[in-house]
Amino acid sequence: MIRRFDEPIRPGIRYRPRPGAYGILRRGNRLLITFQTLPAPEFQLPGGGVDAGESPQAALHREVREETGWVVQIERRMGAFQRYTLNQDNQKWIRKVCQIYLCRPIRQRWPIAEPHHANLWVRPDEAVTLLTNAGDRHFVRRLIGNGTAD
Repeated sequence: MIRRFDEPIRPGIRYRPRPGAYGILRRGNRLLITFQTLPAPEFQLPGGGVDAGESPQAALHREVREETGWVVQIERRMGAFQRYTLNQDNQKWIRKVCQIYLCRPIRQRWPIAEPHHANLWVRPDEAVTLLTNAGDRHFVRRLIGNGTAD
């Protein structure tokens, strides 16, 4: 069973599955997180939804490029979690299954393509404080706890 974070499942709501891939981008003793101002202010791990026919790894590379402009190397899959939430973009209820990958940023090659996104390089302990969803925070804490964040 995949661990669930954030809101409880609401009775009577039909949740649509929405797979996603997200990266913990680590360079030295800093992590790259994003701040998205719309539709609601939110600090996030870079990443997003996996499109039909797309692998989670391909989605991660695409989403990181769009949200941060960075090229990354995926080091390893750290795990997964699920969230039951209202998608702010289309106002539909979704079950997000989020695959989390540890990544090494190679270089910033493009400008940020996603409107209302900004990059922030922060210490892992700062990321734990800033990240909006509990699943993201859990995986950063796990990274720190393994002694591999520095």
